[in-house]
Amino acid sequence: MGQPQKPIAAEQQILSLGRVLQSLREEDDVDVLIETTISYLKEQFDYRLIWIALYDRLNHILFGKGGITPERDTSFLYQRVVLSPGDLLEQVVIEQHPLGIADLQTEIRAAEWRKIAEKLQIQGTIILPIRYKDRCLGLLLLGSERWGYLLTGEAKARLMMVLGELGAALYQQEMDKQQKQTKRTDEPLLELLGNLRTLSNLNQRLEAGVQATHKFVSPSRTNVYWFDREGRYFWCRMSNQLVKSDRNSSTQQAAGMTVQDLSDFYYALAVNQIVSIGDARSSLKSHFTAKLLQRLKVRSLLAAPIIWQKNLLGFLAVESNEPRIWTEADKNFVQGVAGLISLVAPNESMESTIKQIQEDAQLTSQVAQGIYSEHELQETLQNCAKKVLARLTATRFLLLQYDPEQNNYQFIYQSQPHNRRALTFNLNILKELDEQLLQRATEAVEIENLDEDLRFFNWRPLLLESGVRSLLICKCTHGHVPAALLVITHETHRSWTTLEKELLWAVSQQIGVIVRQWQLHNRTTQQQKTSQAFEQCLNILTQTQNSKIEVEKNRLERTALEQIASILGCPLALLLSWSPGENLAEIIPGVIDNSQFGIFSDAPISIQSEALIQWALVTENYLTLKVDNLPPETRKWLNTPDKGQILVMALRTNADYEITGVVLLADYHERRWSEQNLNAIATLVNQLAWWRRQKQINRLLESTTEELRQLNWYKHRRLEEIQRITALSLKQIHDLGIPANELTQMRYQLLLRQLDHTATSMSGMLKLENWQLHLSWETMPIASLLKRSLERIENLLHRQKLWIGVHGLGQSIDEPEPPKNSALARSVPTSTPQSAMAIAGDIVKIELVIHELLITACNRSPMGGRIDIWCRRLDPSKPSEAKYSSTSGGTEHQKSLELSITYNGAMESQLLTELHDNTPKDVLAPSKLDQPPALHLLICQNLMLELGGELNFYQLPDNRVVSRLLLPLAVYDS
Repeated sequence: MGQPQKPIAAEQQILSLGRVLQSLREEDDVDVLIETTISYLKEQFDYRLIWIALYDRLNHILFGKGGITPERDTSFLYQRVVLSPGDLLEQVVIEQHPLGIADLQTEIRAAEWRKIAEKLQIQGTIILPIRYKDRCLGLLLLGSERWGYLLTGEAKARLMMVLGELGAALYQQEMDKQQKQTKRTDEPLLELLGNLRTLSNLNQRLEAGVQATHKFVSPSRTNVYWFDREGRYFWCRMSNQLVKSDRNSSTQQAAGMTVQDLSDFYYALAVNQIVSIGDARSSLKSHFTAKLLQRLKVRSLLAAPIIWQKNLLGFLAVESNEPRIWTEADKNFVQGVAGLISLVAPNESMESTIKQIQEDAQLTSQVAQGIYSEHELQETLQNCAKKVLARLTATRFLLLQYDPEQNNYQFIYQSQPHNRRALTFNLNILKELDEQLLQRATEAVEIENLDEDLRFFNWRPLLLESGVRSLLICKCTHGHVPAALLVITHETHRSWTTLEKELLWAVSQQIGVIVRQWQLHNRTTQQQKTSQAFEQCLNILTQTQNSKIEVEKNRLERTALEQIASILGCPLALLLSWSPGENLAEIIPGVIDNSQFGIFSDAPISIQSEALIQWALVTENYLTLKVDNLPPETRKWLNTPDKGQILVMALRTNADYEITGVVLLADYHERRWSEQNLNAIATLVNQLAWWRRQKQINRLLESTTEELRQLNWYKHRRLEEIQRITALSLKQIHDLGIPANELTQMRYQLLLRQLDHTATSMSGMLKLENWQLHLSWETMPIASLLKRSLERIENLLHRQKLWIGVHGLGQSIDEPEPPKNSALARSVPTSTPQSAMAIAGDIVKIELVIHELLITACNRSPMGGRIDIWCRRLDPSKPSEAKYSSTSGGTEHQKSLELSITYNGAMESQLLTELHDNTPKDVLAPSKLDQPPALHLLICQNLMLELGGELNFYQLPDNRVVSRLLLPLAVYDS
């Protein structure tokens, strides 16, 4: 076996690394671990300065544990370094990454180490963290005389392995130390649980809990504070210094703490949160922490709540006169003891609790029975309020209902002591956050201190002014806006137990049934009121028959406005009325029930410039707006409060009919009109519009009928007188005899026959057409009828120099030259077959119609213009001409004659539209058909329909106007 060879340098480094790692794994002493690491660094790395420090996380401090230095003075290697923001050492501790420094002497962030580097001539420096599982346990500082001296890759790897093993060893040492120092809470708690089983009353159990806690935590004193709900204060019920306490003793009363003084401390305990106040640490805000410590005269405090069924019974407190950091074991043990006390505390009042539960069940059942029985609802609420106030030791029992018209909550029932006045105000609608709070609530919402609690903020001023300091609120019905609320109030700051809140919740749901019954009753009453309003409005027509009498003027409108206002309860209702064609509106007052509302009825109101009227006219339905939005011109005649609202709706019947008025309703801004009432109002206003229209039409027809009767009576009596005088003149002529001259005799006989014919025709008209038209039946050639019609307008044609041509009677006269000495050219042949066409019917009336059409054509034609008369036979057997046949009378195959009169005169398009048969006519709207000459054309058009023909007016593309007359041909004509 050969001589063993000496290891080379690389192998020597690996062996040294293995030895130091093995030493670090097997060593338990921290100082030995540090010395071993320093020896290895001194041996393997060429650094003049080596420093190792351990990190204290709680105090953010580095403790020097030794190293090597060029000088003999090594005291600074064991110094205590407090880390400060911006320091290089703190940067390595926080980031846990190595940091290289080229020249430590020039680094301003190195603080004291900069001075040491200048003294020891140290430049290139490396600072490395000693870490394990992302936890920094210390630092290693390596300093060299050379500038920028860094580790090579292989050296850095060996160094990181050593530091990693050192960190793991230090971490394990720290865990072992903490485990040895940590107190075990399980054994003391099990021992306390066994003791509690053997004790008979609550005070003994509280004493055992206090003693066990004081022994385990070792504070200055240990106390159990009990909570008084009605007084809202904590009193010391048990202490290790004062074993047994009495609530009413003067000593303990002085040691009590009110919730008002330490609200944050109380609210933390109420949500089952442990309160820890130690050395520069607190789970409460700083000003409350100082106040609490000053009140208890201690420097440190650890308090755990005692809670049963979400109710805070009290808390267990360990107090120290010196600043102290409470360990997790201390917190866990105090919290565990408080939990054990909360389990045994209810046993003290178990019998009274069972009795109270039975009484609560009896109370809720009595409320339910009262609702479904036939007793008065007020009596049921009275009994319920009396028992609830006694059970909850409260002051007021308030039942609120939301009024959608007023948009607020109103008291519909309240109960209070005899020496307290009832509340007379209303409460505003809830804010959105408060509405959401009530919607999500499954039990009564508790306000222990109304002075400090920000919930229901808009109710606070009125409630505080009425002496309310704490309250419970329950929603009785469900919905986006709670329709009913039950509120229990007290005049002092206090809290209620979960059982009490659940009781009130159950009672509120029963009362919700009562509220729904009231709502149904009110809805039925409102429907009856609406029905009565409709019934009253339906009787208006029978009550306003004598509308022409001055006393009954506008009776229809006033009665309707009264019924409309009664549905909404409005203090002001009026109608802005006008007739078609008028520019000013009349104010018809209906209801004025309040001195704050008024009108100036004599004020002139322009329909075109009044904003309310124009807004209503462009709105399809009703329009609501605030009084603040009204223009100054409207406020001159309309007097309403500034915080008011207006509803306007036009009297609209049909899109083609004229609007003749606008209904205006005024009310306070706080009132909210329900959709049901607004729909009823819209129906009544619409009905009023039709009633007014019908009344106006009736008045118009009555007036027109009366005028026509007077006119007919006058003309008929005048015709009788003319006929009498004509007949008398003829008799006198006959009595004088016939002249002897032959020519004179011939002319005399001709004139005499004409007078006889005229007198005979007048006699027939007076006899047969006294009060209605008489339709006769005769025939006449169309040529003769046209010839007679043209003779009647001959003077008019000469005066206006008009040229007239007749076409379709057998002679072509297309564009003839007019005679030089005459403005009239007549061409009415009588011998051709076409001219033999004869029409059948009442010839006299047809002749009058043709005469009216010719007069219209002459009057509308320009001077020197042209009028054409076109005649054409229509055969209904031909499909192309069947549509032109008359459908007003005659047999199925009745032939017709189309007579068209065309001229270049102007006729308004509106007049042509109104004369069209298919266009609906508004009899109340101003129209050209109400006055001649358009009235004469309408009369002719209607008369032709009765005679079995048709009369239409239209305009050709070349702007010529056509009067198209359709006449029935005589049957014998072929």
